[in-house]
Amino acid sequence: MKNAAVNMSVDIGGLVLKNPVMPASGTFGPEMEKVIDFNRLGAIVLKSITMFPRAGNSAPRVCETPAGMINSIGIPSKGIEYYLENSVPSYSKYDSPLISSLSADSIDEFAKLAEIVTKSNDVDAIELNISCPNLKGNGLAFGMDADITFNLVKKVRAVTDKPIITKLTPNVTNIQEIAVAAEEAGSDCLNVANTFLAMSIDVHTRKPKIGNIMGGLSGPATKPIIVRLIYQVSQVVHIPIIGCGGVMSGEDAIEMMLAGATAVQVGTANFIQLDAMIRILKEIESYMEQYQIKDIREIIGQVVINQ
Repeated sequence: MKNAAVNMSVDIGGLVLKNPVMPASGTFGPEMEKVIDFNRLGAIVLKSITMFPRAGNSAPRVCETPAGMINSIGIPSKGIEYYLENSVPSYSKYDSPLISSLSADSIDEFAKLAEIVTKSNDVDAIELNISCPNLKGNGLAFGMDADITFNLVKKVRAVTDKPIITKLTPNVTNIQEIAVAAEEAGSDCLNVANTFLAMSIDVHTRKPKIGNIMGGLSGPATKPIIVRLIYQVSQVVHIPIIGCGGVMSGEDAIEMMLAGATAVQVGTANFIQLDAMIRILKEIESYMEQYQIKDIREIIGQVVINQ
């Protein structure tokens, strides 16, 4: 950023970022290069990749809500071979680290995907999308069970030396239990969290607004819950947290960092304003200058409780 005296670098489980702002998986693509400088991002996170090509869910895939959106894209993918031969190399020219988000149908497939991706020198970290709520109509996800989460992360840990970011789901009764399981299995960082399972109905047609009936709610409406989840998770783990859910401004990012996040991912805001992440970066810097904060790490987990 313009003020060299301000240090915005953070460490997310062994991966050092120049700043704490990155896109959420599925909200970022090469077409955005026309609008923003990718080198200014803390990291680049691509849409979740699967082992084999898949078409994704039936349309309509997105609907607007009063304070956000519901999506049920279903992770369309061209498969891991295309990803490594075409997608990954196209981002190697940028300074920002590349984080590969992985999605699979079984624990063994997650491990195999991680093993394949690890061979790429252009991939700097792996995000395990064990929490997608819209692949099946009932919203089940690997990350809804602590034992499954532990076994999945442990198996991936055995096949890769790259930093592992485990993306948790908010659709659980006790997210702390899942977070601890991921940490104990070897996760280097946690993403809190994926979208909330939701549903919207058109009262005129009486049909669901999403082709998959249910999808994932994101946007400003989710932020207060995500802030709460970040705080709760930060009380029981010792690894960094990436806050994800409703970051629309620099103050939103700061709020998550005060709750315990080391970095943030921006999703819905990218659909509203293509250069939202750059604006958010500038707003974070302005906040730091306003309060004479020289190092952004000074605010991580510094919410004032009972004083």
